[in-house]
Amino acid sequence: MQQEIDVDVHPVYPLSWRASAFNGLLRGTTKPMSAILLRHTVGMTVLARIAALGERLPRLAPSEVEIVRDGDDACGSEWIRAGQGLDERKVLLYFHGGAYFFCSPATHRPITWRLSTVARRPVFAYDYRQGPAHTLRESLSDALGAYQGLLDQGYDAQDIVIAGDSAGGHLTLATLLALRDQGTPLPAAAICLSPWADLSESRRNSNRWVDPIVPAGRVDWLARRWTAGLDRRDPLVSPVFGDYTGLPPLMVVTGSTEVLRDEGRRVALQARRAGVKVTYEEWHRMPHAFPILADVVPEARLVFRHIERFLHAVTGTSGATHAALDPAALDPAAPDPSSGSAAA
Repeated sequence: MQQEIDVDVHPVYPLSWRASAFNGLLRGTTKPMSAILLRHTVGMTVLARIAALGERLPRLAPSEVEIVRDGDDACGSEWIRAGQGLDERKVLLYFHGGAYFFCSPATHRPITWRLSTVARRPVFAYDYRQGPAHTLRESLSDALGAYQGLLDQGYDAQDIVIAGDSAGGHLTLATLLALRDQGTPLPAAAICLSPWADLSESRRNSNRWVDPIVPAGRVDWLARRWTAGLDRRDPLVSPVFGDYTGLPPLMVVTGSTEVLRDEGRRVALQARRAGVKVTYEEWHRMPHAFPILADVVPEARLVFRHIERFLHAVTGTSGATHAALDPAALDPAAPDPSSGSAAA
């Protein structure tokens, strides 16, 4: 098992034309828009409203995907079930990204329904409180409450997997550390997609100019805003400084050109120092949180095959092959799933 899980993976493949096109599109639209608007609360509100429009866009999810709004939640939490024969005794708890001020479970359905497919279990996408009205502490409190709620419903801790992207990756790591410190039974595994793991005063130099979507200066600005009055090197604030002793196996996925890449690397190294088995994957020229582009970018679909292998190694779960997870389904020139490289 250690050989299958504790590895560094750098997939090697010809970059698809769709990935190249989206990198250019993001560089010309999202990045400059964020650089302009992420300077005050009004700009954050504008970005949040633009992201909310994404909830209305047509999705390519197959007809057998079932989405049910959680009846006990006044926000937007939802249950996602994709495919037949899911193990209802198990669950994947997902925290969406969005820099702690925008996006929702609805915007992240391209990720969550595919996770349900490869994990062969329902996904509970939790809509935690976000800024600017709420604090990091309140977001973490919500995440811990969501996990405890699953335990109270009768799920065994070893039948739960936690996952998240970007800010949701930060929340995943903080939740694991807090659960361990509280003595709460830990989940079977965790998956972090492009985690935002360092909210300290550290300056981001890697990929500062090549990241096609995230302006490094605006990430620094958001980090200062969300950590006002907090110890920025507290592991629950900046998980890169955490002690990962006793945590379950971890999968960290990053893009090679994203400004947060090194934060994912540092998490993997810190966890391994504590004896945690970590699968670290760095995808060539993929943008920040690229799995959300799975409806249109073949590499973003291919990563779910890798997640499936990780989950099978950790939990014994074997997902069902689905046409919508096939990189060639929308792009005949898509990368070959068998290509790639790994080094322990």
